[in-house]
Amino acid sequence: MSLIWGGAANPAVNQAIARFVASRIPGCDRGFEHFTTLGMIEGEHLVAGVVFHNYAPEAGVIELSSASASRRWLTRPMLKAMFGYPFDQIGCQMAVLRVSERNTGMIEIAERFGFKAYRVPRLRGREEAEIIFTFTDDDWRNHAVNRR
Repeated sequence: MSLIWGGAANPAVNQAIARFVASRIPGCDRGFEHFTTLGMIEGEHLVAGVVFHNYAPEAGVIELSSASASRRWLTRPMLKAMFGYPFDQIGCQMAVLRVSERNTGMIEIAERFGFKAYRVPRLRGREEAEIIFTFTDDDWRNHAVNRR
């Protein structure tokens, strides 16, 4: 598997990765605006993607949305790229994930990785809460992925 970046330098890839991710997130029909993407390719197929969006440079915060078609996508190189971009390249102090309370798989991944969780009732509609997960640059620098 190999990594591929979208962004302004590669707009066709940027759009393709964003569409891949949006199509796999219920309620993300509108897609994303003003974003950069990272994808994982296996052979000639896109198997995972991360969209970096809702960047607030004045606060040093960016949101990440991701999706995959493979359980093997969270490799050390992917994690280093996924968190290296916001924390090392553009100087963010916090990354945010927004996850439906019904997405138990992603909730488990975020909690195991070390994100802090905040449940907000009705944020996804009258009958559905959303979990706001936060992960700081300090969390990242102290994470086991970086101890090698």
